[in-house]
Amino acid sequence: MSKAEERLAALGLELPVAAAPVANYVGFTVSGKTVFISGQLPMKDGKPLVTGRLGAGVSVEDGYAAGRQCGLNILAHLKVACGGDLDRVARVLRLGGFVACAPEFTDAPRCVNGASDLMVAVFGDAGRHARAAVGVASLPAGAAVEVDAIVELK
Repeated sequence: MSKAEERLAALGLELPVAAAPVANYVGFTVSGKTVFISGQLPMKDGKPLVTGRLGAGVSVEDGYAAGRQCGLNILAHLKVACGGDLDRVARVLRLGGFVACAPEFTDAPRCVNGASDLMVAVFGDAGRHARAAVGVASLPAGAAVEVDAIVELK
């Protein structure tokens, strides 16, 4: 078990199986030492963990949980990209977060923190990253949050 997975276990978290894409794309691509991970929804057990729009019936706490689940799904794809060894991660370079929300909602960054905090908990300083967090009108499957990632390998 990698050190990253030991940290996940200490948090009481388990990596899901990397989900197959639902359209004409792949879960990740690798170019040199850089992994580009497609946007991940907060899928858990085959359905979105949190649906709806922030600021319109969905709490920031639920948005944070959705962001964290997106982060777990990113890590599942990253493990595949690393040949099963998350200790090959040199640095999480960037996360891009999309939050389905009402027009007046301004706390998208707090929702995407669910994924950001997870990356730092798992990889320490190597998990600190650049980031975008934007509000959008809707996301696939009615999901509340979607997060993509760019990661550097050793």
